[in-house]
Amino acid sequence: MKNYSFCFFAFLILASCNTKTKEESNASEETSRSIEVFPEPVFTTSEANKLIELPLHCVETEYPNKLGQVIGSDDDLDSPSNLHPIFYGCFDWHSAVHGYWSMATLLQEFPEMDKAEEVKAILKKNITKEYVALELEYFQKKLNKSYERTYGWAWLLKLAETLHNWDDPMARELEVNLKPLTDHIVENYKEFLPKLVYPIRVGEHANTGFGLSFAYDYAIATNELELQELIAQRAKDFYLNDKECPIVWEPSGYDFLSPCLEELDIMRRILSKSELESWIQSFLPQLKESSFHLPVGEVSDRTDGKLVHLDGLNFSRAWVFYGLANQYPAYIHLKNLANEHIAYSYPNLVGDSYEGGHWLGSFAVYALKAK
Repeated sequence: MKNYSFCFFAFLILASCNTKTKEESNASEETSRSIEVFPEPVFTTSEANKLIELPLHCVETEYPNKLGQVIGSDDDLDSPSNLHPIFYGCFDWHSAVHGYWSMATLLQEFPEMDKAEEVKAILKKNITKEYVALELEYFQKKLNKSYERTYGWAWLLKLAETLHNWDDPMARELEVNLKPLTDHIVENYKEFLPKLVYPIRVGEHANTGFGLSFAYDYAIATNELELQELIAQRAKDFYLNDKECPIVWEPSGYDFLSPCLEELDIMRRILSKSELESWIQSFLPQLKESSFHLPVGEVSDRTDGKLVHLDGLNFSRAWVFYGLANQYPAYIHLKNLANEHIAYSYPNLVGDSYEGGHWLGSFAVYALKAK
């Protein structure tokens, strides 16, 4: 009787295991079937003709404006265009900078676009030695030591990098004109980074990973070895021992950057393939799974200047996913996830309210270039 009982229970256990295996297999197949495939976004002259309208609409639009400045005396009270003769539009300084980056980038990529001559005229009229000297003067004031640290700094270096890499006589002239301000920003990084004890892990402007990534790209493009080495060392100091980033907590309500993914974006730049593989295994191991999914950031009101940040998040997530997938084929599945994020936010971009249009175009262009 004991033997029969034993055999009966063994049979039940075996049947249960087989059933579980079938259920898990069916679930896995269902998950595989349920992954929606999103087409790769197009980046053509036609799209450039639409996208260029966004920076053209704002780079010379002075108001509304958020100066974000520290006032030392009545002498500091002036109009945006007097304080910042180049970067006075697009609501704030950093948005004006990446508005100019968008114009330079779209002109470089699509010289045949409809408003190419208008863009050239604005670039040549405004990025002059005289105006750059006045922009630099603002940064050199003691009260402005931390002005636009490090988000605006990063975009200024991205603009300088683009001009440097653009094989065009006008670009050479603009690069030379901008160089005094560029050099000042580089020195700001060199002074600030050694003093930063802890990285800033937020989803907005102050995010350290973002600030390091764009600056590192500039340092590589211009062979600025001291800046390269400093950024690589500080990124390792900040992030090398990080584990299990809680990406499921993201996004916060106003994020336009992903704290986890911005950290990944700088680490993929500075680590070797084997080092990065080991680091990701501890930091975000789920990225390697072909079924990995991250829901898009949903925007409830695109007329709200803060809530529309989440469209920016979708674009910045996309460029991180594209960057990793293009660098390492093991992560090629992340391209579809990037496509999904762009598919959600891109259709709402052109014709958007000024609350998003003054800056989101740059995020979209950067994501499309990264694909």
